[in-house]
Amino acid sequence: QVQLVESGGGLVQAGGSVRLSCVASGRTFSTYAMGWFRQAPGNEREFVSGIGSGLSTYYSGTVKGRFTISRDNAKNTVYLQMNSLKPEDTAVYYCAARYSSGRYSAILPVAPQYEYNAWGQGTQVTVSS
Repeated sequence: QVQLVESGGGLVQAGGSVRLSCVASGRTFSTYAMGWFRQAPGNEREFVSGIGSGLSTYYSGTVKGRFTISRDNAKNTVYLQMNSLKPEDTAVYYCAARYSSGRYSAILPVAPQYEYNAWGQGTQVTVSS
């Protein structure tokens, strides 16, 4: 069972930047596909960005060009650098992992929520206008 812990959320003014971190348990982190999701008040959880074990990345259209996902396999950590923040980015941000038992590696990024099998508790990001 993989456990995830997010950190780095907080209050930031519009136009500012925040970097979120997510530390994962496990000895095979480099084989996981990792993703970030968010849930705004009154809305459903939505995909933000994902990164595969092969380091390919994918972004939702609303954040592409502003957010950057990266990973440090030596630290079992995935990051989400968020720049040019807007009030509409206010949400609880969740880290997720797609991992497999056995010999398979999640090479490509994954967008659908149901494909992920581990979730963090979330970290609040509030962007003031």
